[in-house]
Amino acid sequence: MRAILLLFLIGSMHVQAQSTTRWYKGNTHTHTLWSDGDDFPELVVDWYKSRDYNFLAISDHNTLSDKELWKEVPEHPFRQQRFREYLKKYGDWVEYKTDSAGKISVKLKTLKEFRPLFEEKGKFLIIQAEEVSDKFGDKPIHMNAINVKELLGPKGGNSVTEVMQNNLDAVYEQRERTGQPMFPHINHPNFVWAIKADDMRGLRGERFFEVYNGHPLVHNYGDSTTFGMDELWDDLLISYLAEGKPPLYGLATDDSHNYLETKVGLSNPGRGWIMVKAPDLTPEALIDAMENGDFYATTGVLIKDIQTKKGRLSVVVDAKPDTNYTIQFWGGRKQTKENKERIRVLLKEVKGTDASYQLAPADLYVRAKIISDTPQKNPYQEGDVETAWTQPLVR
Repeated sequence: MRAILLLFLIGSMHVQAQSTTRWYKGNTHTHTLWSDGDDFPELVVDWYKSRDYNFLAISDHNTLSDKELWKEVPEHPFRQQRFREYLKKYGDWVEYKTDSAGKISVKLKTLKEFRPLFEEKGKFLIIQAEEVSDKFGDKPIHMNAINVKELLGPKGGNSVTEVMQNNLDAVYEQRERTGQPMFPHINHPNFVWAIKADDMRGLRGERFFEVYNGHPLVHNYGDSTTFGMDELWDDLLISYLAEGKPPLYGLATDDSHNYLETKVGLSNPGRGWIMVKAPDLTPEALIDAMENGDFYATTGVLIKDIQTKKGRLSVVVDAKPDTNYTIQFWGGRKQTKENKERIRVLLKEVKGTDASYQLAPADLYVRAKIISDTPQKNPYQEGDVETAWTQPLVR
């Protein structure tokens, strides 16, 4: 009797824990004046917080905002105006100096300094990150390290794959050594057409990549000879699962650099983000949820519910009025006598706001892509519509 009661209590606690989770909105790829962004970190963070984001990773190139850094305000009218706005908003908080030629330099605030201005328990969190910006020859190879404790810097290597692997290993080494949860994600593989599917297939420990990036030069959709990000995702999932590796998860990010002018062709904020289902707004809870696949990527479509039970993926869209949705279920199929290759397949397509797919014996996995007919505001590319991607359910 006591054993039955104990099982009941444990089950009740599990249900209660599940019921306390909620969706948290965040961006993991954000630039400021600490590297090649064009705005002060406080104004960047304010942009996201004022638009109901719950967490933001500041991920400047090969740097952490933890030292003394002065930046000269360029003579461009937008930049001069932005400095005046910054000074008006923050007053004596701003440290600046003017040289004999009248040029203004501003001392950037560190994360430790500006974090208390914005963070609110359970409402808004800033995560320290770094875009580890490496290269092989003339190929840029970029990877975000989320919730890092120490500066990583590029590790180099003798091939595209080796560069990525060395940087992946460095993140996991720091995580193991410090005990702080953190994870890497590979950024915009098609930026300057640098990273191919073959380069990524042999990686160890690769769990996350950007299925969508809002920068105008990342070639999200590929071309006649190179996979777009959707095709790349399925190609890698098929390969990873065949080798017994964990599934690869997809993120949508802004890769925001430009805050002073908004238009197609600039790298603006607000284009892509992730929604993470977690019990708390802490780095530990968010990372744990993401490593379990409890999140989705989006450029505007919101999802009310995602269920993965007994090999069935079910999706319910949080529908907007006067909007039509198409739910696609993509997967990989095993080898058969008739087909000797593992192949990417559109398993099912439904017009509507809720749909499900039951894994068949030949299916390796299933993931959902939800496409609306609502044009995306300030899109990566003209003609883009609001879209969302769930994480794969693996057999």
